[in-house]
Amino acid sequence: MSTKRRFTIRSKILLGYLVVVLLFGAALLVLSAQINELQKENDFISHHDLEVHNLTNAIEKDVLDMETGQRGFMLTGKDSYLDPYNQALSEWNSNYDQLYGLISDNPSQQQSLQTIKTHITRWIEIAGEPSIELKRQGDQEKVVSFFQSDPGKNEIDLLRAQLSSFRNTEIALTEARVNSLAERSSTLLTIMYSLWTAIAAFSIVAAIILSGNIVKTLREVKQTISDISKGGNLTERIHVRTQDEVGDLGRETNLLLDKVQQQNRVKDQITSIATLLQNPNNLEGLSRLFLNQLAILLEVPYGILYYWKDNRLLRVAAYAADGEKERSLGEVSLAPGEGLVGQSAVEKRIMRMNDLPQNYIRISSGLGHASATSLTVVPVIFEGRTIAVVELASLKPLQENELDQLKELIEIFSVSLHSTATRMELQQLYDESQVLNEELQAQSEKLQAQTEEMLSQTEELQMQTEELHILNERLEVQKNAAETSASELANVADQLRTSSGYKSEFLANMSHELRTPLNSMLILSEILAENKHQHLSSEEQKYASVIHTSGKDLLNLINDILDLSKVEAGEMDIDLDDVYLNVLPEMMNQYFLKTAEQKGIDFRIQMQGDLPEFIVTDEMRLHQILRNLLSNAFKFTHEGEVALTISRMNLAGSEAGAAETEVIAFSVSDTGIGIPDDKLLQIFDAFKQADGATARKYGGTGLGLSISQSLATLLGGSISATSREGQGSVFTLFLPLKREEPEMASTSRLFLNEVATTMPAAMMDSFSNSSQDDILLTPLEESLLNGRQVLVVDDDIRNVYALANALEQYGMQVITAQNGYECLEMLERGEANPDIILMDIMMPELDGYETTRQIRERLKLTQLPIIALTAKAMKEDRDKCIAAGASDYISKPLNIKEVLSRMKLWLSPETLGI
Repeated sequence: MSTKRRFTIRSKILLGYLVVVLLFGAALLVLSAQINELQKENDFISHHDLEVHNLTNAIEKDVLDMETGQRGFMLTGKDSYLDPYNQALSEWNSNYDQLYGLISDNPSQQQSLQTIKTHITRWIEIAGEPSIELKRQGDQEKVVSFFQSDPGKNEIDLLRAQLSSFRNTEIALTEARVNSLAERSSTLLTIMYSLWTAIAAFSIVAAIILSGNIVKTLREVKQTISDISKGGNLTERIHVRTQDEVGDLGRETNLLLDKVQQQNRVKDQITSIATLLQNPNNLEGLSRLFLNQLAILLEVPYGILYYWKDNRLLRVAAYAADGEKERSLGEVSLAPGEGLVGQSAVEKRIMRMNDLPQNYIRISSGLGHASATSLTVVPVIFEGRTIAVVELASLKPLQENELDQLKELIEIFSVSLHSTATRMELQQLYDESQVLNEELQAQSEKLQAQTEEMLSQTEELQMQTEELHILNERLEVQKNAAETSASELANVADQLRTSSGYKSEFLANMSHELRTPLNSMLILSEILAENKHQHLSSEEQKYASVIHTSGKDLLNLINDILDLSKVEAGEMDIDLDDVYLNVLPEMMNQYFLKTAEQKGIDFRIQMQGDLPEFIVTDEMRLHQILRNLLSNAFKFTHEGEVALTISRMNLAGSEAGAAETEVIAFSVSDTGIGIPDDKLLQIFDAFKQADGATARKYGGTGLGLSISQSLATLLGGSISATSREGQGSVFTLFLPLKREEPEMASTSRLFLNEVATTMPAAMMDSFSNSSQDDILLTPLEESLLNGRQVLVVDDDIRNVYALANALEQYGMQVITAQNGYECLEMLERGEANPDIILMDIMMPELDGYETTRQIRERLKLTQLPIIALTAKAMKEDRDKCIAAGASDYISKPLNIKEVLSRMKLWLSPETLGI
């Protein structure tokens, strides 16, 4: 290691700049000191002298103000003239003190200032204060005498002379300071120019010396490199004399020459190895030769080469082992990803491991053995595909230059290995093709014989073709006939669809025509049955109740017929949702508990077994089926009990060997009259009961069980019945626990809001008898409805009359309109200012849809509640009413309780606020 101190070019340049910077720093310090002195002088003149002049003028002004104020007061006697006198009297002493402090460096001026103070004080004592006091005493003769003698004039004259002398002295001192400052500024400029000249001269000299030293050394290095390039002798080296960057350049050039010389030697070795690799004509020989050359070049004592074949790595060669020893060196076969070799093949990267444990690999010779400490696994890649893997073990880790040499050799070896493997495959294919050629010659002879046989078979096929042609003509005739039949069937289907449409329209119109008068009958009979005004006798009230009950029965019959029609047409809607089982008991109790009490029988609902929280089905249809079954049970039971049991069970499949189905069973049992065995299946037919006597005695249409069975089928379940005549019956509804999705959802165009319910006559009677209690309003509800103006828009005077009579009993004011135009005119002219509108939909000229739409859009009455009333209950009716602007929807015949409930809802302050 050199013991000479390193003095680089950067150090030299930095040293020169450092000296220049230091010189500039020294110059700046000198200049800064001079500038600070000049600044102080300038500040002294700017602040001190100016302040002295200002204070001198202020004292003179104070004296003048006192004299002027004193004379004004003496002449006028007004106190306002004493204001400047008093102010100056209070200020002049303060100005004097400040001025005395500022001239503390000049005793002579202080002495003059004290004399001025003496004169001011003297004037105040002998002239100022006495004269003011005389004037205040009102002695005019003494005042005139005082002015004639004027004792203060002498003091004022002396004071003015002293102030003038003081001011002139200060002005002279200021001029002297300004002249001194100008001289010092001139001296500073001279010093600055001198320092700049000295620093510039030193910098130029230092730059010349430093650049000469650098250039001289670079010329020597250039000359040496030029001599080497011309001579072409890589053994010559640059003689380095300096310890700076130029010396580093020479040393790096020598290292470069060493590296190039070494690379040339490696290239020569690689070239010779590449030449040797062209000789072998099999994989094993090529692999052995490559491992031998690697061992010589890299001094690697152990090595193994694996060849990729059939998605396996097969050992084909090893170095430093022979005979039995070679076969035991390394694994014979490896899978991709198995061990380091397999992983290197998959990842296509070199893997290295150093500091191997003892005896991991033993490197042996005749004298002894040692343990390898380093392991290197290198994949042989050709065109992005691993074709072999080389594993090397050595006593020391490979150096970076050795690893680079290994990569170059592997790249060359990959080409040779692929060429050799391809050559061997081609040779094998050639040998196989020779064998196949001989086999093809034998097969050619066989094919010639077969060709002759095929000719004879071709003639037979031609004959068969003619027969097939005749058969195709016959099939074409049959196809045309089938197409004609299909066309006729399509026409029949169109006619059926048209007929179904007519039927649907007829049923819808029938529903409207029946419900319109039925609506008036139910409302008016209910009002008569209530007999609020006690106009009717008890017998007449009973007649009204019978009319109301009969109307309800007629409504149920209409609903049953409509439901049966929908089921038969396949247009019944099923709305699947989660139905919670724990809600069913409360719902059924609400429907039938009062009926059970009236008939004096027990009504029980039991939940048995491990029931799920909910099932997926149509809640409305499930309630409809259960109400039908329970209604029949109560209808035909006079004593004992009616029970609803909900349980979970497994049903065997309908086919042999089919898996069991998990279902929920709803069993309705009673202790009624029972059903004969020969009539048990008949009761599920439409309009059928056990016998005619039953229909006459208990009433009903015979549609309830037929509709329930059809609804159960739509829900994916079924209904079973067991009975003993005179002991009772058990009807069980089975619904699947896990419902399968149907292939095609049934759609319905008509009667979306028609819900068929088969309620017993006793239950209807109980409802009629209790209707008066149910419609009783609380005082808050009465106040909500009382005095409200209701606009009823309906073309049927029966409905208008029934609604008006019903609503007026609750204190409401009812106004009517016969059609949509009349309603709009009343609202536009202000003849009606309703709180709520009951709007019939089916009206001539302008229907309820368009009337509602114009009220919302043209009249801008967006907050006015409008309840749509219609007897033609189509599926789209509710959506159409809401889309037209209606607030709510009620289907006819109207239930006065439901009408009042909806009106209370829409007239409540919370709803109106929304």
